[in-house]
Amino acid sequence: MAMRAEEFDTLIAARDRTGLLAAEAFMIVHHPQWHRVRALLSEGAIGQLVHVDAVFTYDNRAKPGNIRNRSETGGGGLPDIGVYAFGGPRFATGEEPESVVARIDWENGVDTKALVQARFPGFSYTGLVSMRMHLRQEVTFHGDDGVLRLTAPFNPNDYGPSELHLRRGGVTKIEAFPAARQYKLQIEAFVATVHDGAPYPCPLEFSRGTQAMIDAAFASDRSRD
Repeated sequence: MAMRAEEFDTLIAARDRTGLLAAEAFMIVHHPQWHRVRALLSEGAIGQLVHVDAVFTYDNRAKPGNIRNRSETGGGGLPDIGVYAFGGPRFATGEEPESVVARIDWENGVDTKALVQARFPGFSYTGLVSMRMHLRQEVTFHGDDGVLRLTAPFNPNDYGPSELHLRRGGVTKIEAFPAARQYKLQIEAFVATVHDGAPYPCPLEFSRGTQAMIDAAFASDRSRD
């Protein structure tokens, strides 16, 4: 939707001026597993949240002409899938990063691997995003009384079954969401907002915050030069 956070401001202003709905198609926030994570964290199911790990990787080396491998078409791992590794934990916790440090590998002007560390008001964060590694996705919320893990946080059913593993005191409880289809739920949420005025789960301000974190990661890596 935008390549820098400030580019969202024009869209936000147009939305407010016209009263129309404009939003990013950010499907994961419509999936019930993420709403369940947010509720469990709010309830203190793992005690005080201390750290979050997020990993999203795939291998795109065999497709040099793909838009993700071309800088002129906005390519790169962080613009493509970093939005999920960053946006998911932000959605679940409701917090925004206070500082971001990144180390990024580049090929032909696009980021192919990014290791990102961030400090949020209530927890620390580590994220790994890559277009040059074997397919993997996982998010773990580590508290002082338990651990909460999503096994297929971004592409449930395609990558694997969407399961939420809650481990406390040596006991793991598993919740599964086999019937949930996040793209269908996303469309239904959009229609409900347009037709009935229901609150939309992913406003432009949220998407702007994700892009701001991506911008901070790029700025951190450039500061090493």
